[in-house]
Amino acid sequence: MIRRIIEIDQKKCNGCGLCVKACHEGAIALIDGKAVLTRDDYCDGLGDCLPNCPVGAISFVEREAAAYDEAAVQAHLALRSASEKACDCSSSQEEAPAFHGCPGSMARTMSPKAADCTSEVPSQLSMWPVQLKLVAPNAAYFQNCDLLMAADCTAYAYGNFHADFIKDRVCLIACPKLDDTDYSHKLAEIFSANNIRSITLTRMTVPCCGGLVRMVENALQMAGVDIPLKVVTISPDGKIL
Repeated sequence: MIRRIIEIDQKKCNGCGLCVKACHEGAIALIDGKAVLTRDDYCDGLGDCLPNCPVGAISFVEREAAAYDEAAVQAHLALRSASEKACDCSSSQEEAPAFHGCPGSMARTMSPKAADCTSEVPSQLSMWPVQLKLVAPNAAYFQNCDLLMAADCTAYAYGNFHADFIKDRVCLIACPKLDDTDYSHKLAEIFSANNIRSITLTRMTVPCCGGLVRMVENALQMAGVDIPLKVVTISPDGKIL
C-alpha cells in the first residue's frame, strides 16, 4: 500500500539517538552509528521522531510500505523489554542519548502555560528552537500551522507580543541585518514541505526589516505556494502602524 512513512537521510544523521528515544513504537535503531527505520510496519507515520532530530535528517515520504501493525509493535516492544530485563541493562537504556549538537538547536514542543499565581503573563511559546537559523524545515510542528515570522526586535518593542502574536502560532525569529543571511531558500523549503495555513510577519519601521519581508515573499514564489501573508509594522515605541 502507498502511505506516509518516515525517511532518514543517512548523510545528515549524526547518530545522536534522540529519534530512537522519541519513537514509541521502537521502529528506529542505531546501526553503525546511524539511525535506521528497522521495519516499515513498526512506523505509524505520525512522526514523533521528527521534531527531536536536531539536524533535520528525518522527513515524511509517500511510498509503498507495509501497513502499520500494532500487534507486531506490541510484540516487538514486549520482547525488547524482556531482553533488557534479562541482561539487567534497562536502566542504562532509559538514559537520554547524548546530544552532539548545539543544545539550543534541539527541537522540542511545549504546552503554553495558563496564568497562575506565579506568572501573571504566561508564555505562549509552543515550540523550540525559534531562531530560523536553527530550525529543521521538516519539524512536525510546522504541519498545518499558522506561522509567525518575527523580526528579532518586535518582541521587545511590543509589550503584549505573546498574547497578540505568538499565541496559537508557530514562531520563527530572524534579523536580516544581524544574521547576514538570506533565508529565502530555507523558508521556501519550510513552505514546500508543510501545509502552512497563514503567515503573519512582524517587522520594525527600520528599513533593514524590509529585507525579512522580501525573503518571505521570495520564498513563497520559489516554493510555488499561495499562503496568505499579513505584514504588521511596529514602531520603536511599541505602536502598531
